[in-house]
Amino acid sequence: MVKDLPRSLGLPDDAFEQRRPNKGQITKREVRAVSLYSLGLRQDSVVWDIGAGTGSVSVEAALIASRGQVYAVERDAESLPLLEANVAQWGSENIHIVNGEAPQALEALPSPDSVFVGGSGGKLSEILEYAASRLNPSGTILVNLAVLERTDQAYRLLKSLGLATELTQVTSARGKEMPDGAVRLESLNPVFIVSGRRVK
Repeated sequence: MVKDLPRSLGLPDDAFEQRRPNKGQITKREVRAVSLYSLGLRQDSVVWDIGAGTGSVSVEAALIASRGQVYAVERDAESLPLLEANVAQWGSENIHIVNGEAPQALEALPSPDSVFVGGSGGKLSEILEYAASRLNPSGTILVNLAVLERTDQAYRLLKSLGLATELTQVTSARGKEMPDGAVRLESLNPVFIVSGRRVK
């Protein structure tokens, strides 16, 4: 870990190494903030970050769950070096990188208090069903989605699994300075956040 860098919540998107030419495939700061809040993390939480990508959620989750454990699960070989670099730069000793495909890669992990699903590799239903079967009491599963059909699928499935389910849409815009010095707002793509909490 780099010792001289400040570590805080709300890290800007460009603080993380990202894939190129697909730079920007990262959980944006605004969505990250709402997602981390909605996960209900505690200092000692066990967190699964499924489809961790380059690790922005894992890094900030580890700051909150400072006495817990965060498991960054990623199957994409091209993302792994970036994930490792971001964990080395911003992370801590409580982040564990797991190279594998969910849900199989989850079997050896301790049962979670919080599950974040940022990518599913086409196995969303299987991942949610497995995560629900392992979820600790009062735990939360949360999914970030960009497509309406998958959002509906995730909501209905989490509800059918007996979880208290919520749906939120995060829409945000960032100021962009124009050549004449004026500032306009540039919209980011909306993201749907589906969460399910075990209440029994």
